[in-house]
Amino acid sequence: MGGPSPSVLIDRYIASFRDWRGDRMAQVRRLMHEADAEMAEEWKWMGTPTWSHDGIVAIASPLKEKVKVTFARGAHLADPQKVFNNGLGGREWRALDIFEGDSVDEAALKDLIRAAVSFNRSQAGGAAPSKRGPSARRDSRHPRARRPSS
Repeated sequence: MGGPSPSVLIDRYIASFRDWRGDRMAQVRRLMHEADAEMAEEWKWMGTPTWSHDGIVAIASPLKEKVKVTFARGAHLADPQKVFNNGLGGREWRALDIFEGDSVDEAALKDLIRAAVSFNRSQAGGAAPSKRGPSARRDSRHPRARRPSS
């Protein structure tokens, strides 16, 4: 395997955006770690920064006109402060689209991150986190892959 760690890859990726999107990606990354000190960084699907703790919490994608922060199980999270503004009709995912000039309610986003970690823990059977840490888990299925209907 070898090669750079996911954190180094994410560093490089963020640095490659020399505009407001790089600043937003760095902000999202900082908030992930401030909200949960045990948050693991992963580099999935050929170049997607991913944050996990007992399962995927969120991914971030800088697009042409926005930075999209997508929570893997966002549909299961309470969002009293209305952080999510996209994917509201979906069954699993919810997203926050951040456009140039938008302000981010950091406290509300950190609350949502903590809620996502708590949800992941509850789905893991309430077991204590693995000693190997959340990044040691393998997720063999693409998050948007559909399960066959029975």
